[in-house]
Amino acid sequence: MTSAELLRTVRRRHGLTQKQLAARARTSQAAISRIERGLVSPSVDMLANLVDLMGEVLQLESGRVDWGHDEAMLRQNLEHTPEERIERQASWSRGMRELQTAVRR
Repeated sequence: MTSAELLRTVRRRHGLTQKQLAARARTSQAAISRIERGLVSPSVDMLANLVDLMGEVLQLESGRVDWGHDEAMLRQNLEHTPEERIERQASWSRGMRELQTAVRR
């Protein structure tokens, strides 16, 4: 969820108009609109303050991204010297080329 979507969702959940939220934040309705449309990216502090003005707390969290890499295989590969890793990759590449050639026949 983007900061624009978050602010709009919280504001609507509390039944506030952009103008009402702007009054609480001592800013303009246009400023709130620009944030909610994604034209302006507020700082985390500003977003936390806006959410706080509506009686909620902004909670940020992070987590590991699963890129689909086999970490055990990566660690095992790093046990080889750079030269060995290059040769292993070249050998794999030659094998793939042989398979492609065999499929075409």
